[in-house]
Amino acid sequence: MAVLALLLTLPLVLIIACQLIVVGGASGRHFDALTALPPNHVGLVLGTNKFVARGRHNAYYTQRITAAAKLYKAGKVEFLLVSGDNRTSHYNEPVTMKRDLVAAGVPKEKIACDYAGFRTLDSLIRAKEVFGQSKLTIISQRFHNERALFLASANEIEAVAYDAGTGNFPQGKTALREILARAQAVLDAWVLRTRPKFLGERISIGG
Repeated sequence: MAVLALLLTLPLVLIIACQLIVVGGASGRHFDALTALPPNHVGLVLGTNKFVARGRHNAYYTQRITAAAKLYKAGKVEFLLVSGDNRTSHYNEPVTMKRDLVAAGVPKEKIACDYAGFRTLDSLIRAKEVFGQSKLTIISQRFHNERALFLASANEIEAVAYDAGTGNFPQGKTALREILARAQAVLDAWVLRTRPKFLGERISIGG
């Protein structure tokens, strides 16, 4: 019985440990106050779908676009790198983000697109190895920023993050996905040493 109990509780203990590792690793490096955020050359906007079920607008997407435009206009970043999924000709997160950032007042020449940011890990490593940015500002919701900051540190990227929207942890299915994603992040960083699906030739941002 003791062995069975251990086998049943061990996965839960490991998942909880991963949550603590991610949160602890991000402590003091994500900000929700613009005045406290250190400036950087590039802000990395992590992609998500603009729409959710039944064509409703995704609040996470809107908050990220609003925050990214705000940081640019405040001089907290000089350029924005929008990174996301480009799986089909009808689904292209970077192009959609760039279009909406331009509509929000960011000059198009100040926005670079990463079309192979299929995962947060891919977006971060590609920002460093393809776009040459080993120091950057991550722009997403707080719960996502915590995981992104952990992955940034694991890949020797000096990063801070700006928390878009509310600081509340998500609920329901999104919460479960994030809990599992944090466990996967620790596994990717410390055990598997996972690499992006695609890399490619170097691309300069801002000369």
